[in-house]
Formats: sequence, C-alpha cells, structure tokens
Amino acid sequence: MKTTPLDIQQQQFKVKFRGFDIHEVDKFLEQVADAFASLRQENENLHENVRRLKLESQGYKEREETFKRAMLNSQKVLEQMQENARKSAELIIADAEVRAEKILNRAHNRLAQLHEDIVELKRQRMQIEVQISSVIEAHSKLLEIGKESMEISDEDDSKLKLLKKF
Repeated sequence: MKTTPLDIQQQQFKVKFRGFDIHEVDKFLEQVADAFASLRQENENLHENVRRLKLESQGYKEREETFKRAMLNSQKVLEQMQENARKSAELIIADAEVRAEKILNRAHNRLAQLHEDIVELKRQRMQIEVQISSVIEAHSKLLEIGKESMEISDEDDSKLKLLKKF
C-alpha cells in the first residue's frame, strides 16, 4: 500500500495517559508529510527524467542503428565500386595488351615483308647486273667485231688504193 502525505497528516494515534504531546506529534507528522511530499515529487520528477532519458536513449540507439546500416551500405557500395574499378582496369589492360599484340604482329608481318622485298630487290639487282654485264659484253664483242671489220675494210681500201694506182 502506498502512503501519501495526506495519510501521514491524517494519521491518528490513541491517547494514553502520559503519552506524547499531541501538538508536537501533529507538528512532526506535518513535517514528515511535507518531507514525504517533497521526496515523492522529487521521485516523480526523477521517474519522468528517467522516462525522458530512456526515450532519448532509444532515439540515439535508433539513429546509431541507422548510421550503422548507412555505414555498412556505404562500405558495400565502396567495395563494389572498387571491384568495378578493378574489373574495369583489368579490361582496359587486357584490351591494351590485345591491341599491343596486334600492333606487334603487324610490325612483325611488315618487317618480314620488307625482308622479302629486300631479298627480291637484291635478286633483281643481280639479275639486272648480269643482264647489263651481258649487254656490255655483247656490245664489246660487237665493237671488236666492228673494229676488226673496220681494219679489214681499211686493209681492203688500202689494197684498192694501191690497185688503183697501178
């Protein structure tokens, strides 16, 4: 049973011979009732503060949970972005490697073609040198033959001149 300040103030005691002074007892009961009322009010205020602090604490806990979820979501998004960036970088590198390989293959093919062209040009040069050498030799022979025929012709002419003189 809860005792109220009014219960304390209205409390009655039996009067006995040589008992306590009624006025002093009443005055004391009134002081106790006032103190009790004050303590009761303070207790109610403290209960109200506890209730308010519990609500605040609950609000903070809810915000904390919200922040935790937001942080976890942010962390997941960040990890996903990092993974996407890593995959993108790998794709870019792979593409660059494929392009570089194609460029190298084209360069090797071009180099091989140039070597083949050089070999072919050397062969053609040798062929042309042989042909020119043959033409020069043929012309030299023709010149010699022409020279011999000129000499023979000159001899014939000198014989004719001699014969004409006679």
